[in-house]
Amino acid sequence: MFIAFAVIGILLALALTASAVGDITRAEAIVASLSKVGVPDSWYVPLGLVKIAGAAGLVIGLWVPFLGAAAAIGVILYFIGALIMHLRAKDKGFAPVILFIVLAAAALVLRLASA
Repeated sequence: MFIAFAVIGILLALALTASAVGDITRAEAIVASLSKVGVPDSWYVPLGLVKIAGAAGLVIGLWVPFLGAAAAIGVILYFIGALIMHLRAKDKGFAPVILFIVLAAAALVLRLASA
């Protein structure tokens, strides 16, 4: 189970980092998506930093099981919040959000199973 967690955790960490870079650099697609759901411009960098923290927690979680599980829970909660924002705005472009939730849930289950 540990190898499966390592693969999922690292892939999720890479995806979170790429998304965070988009938030922090205000990539066009990210700005369009965040603006559509009503996220204030001043939140872009803090949201990106939260994603980086989640990615770091998943990677460190390879050696510290509790931190890996906590990071996965944090990522799940972050993206549940994102899903709520999309649904409130009646925006149907939330498929990436669902993917992040599923990957983070898989990482959590695998981390707990391999501890």
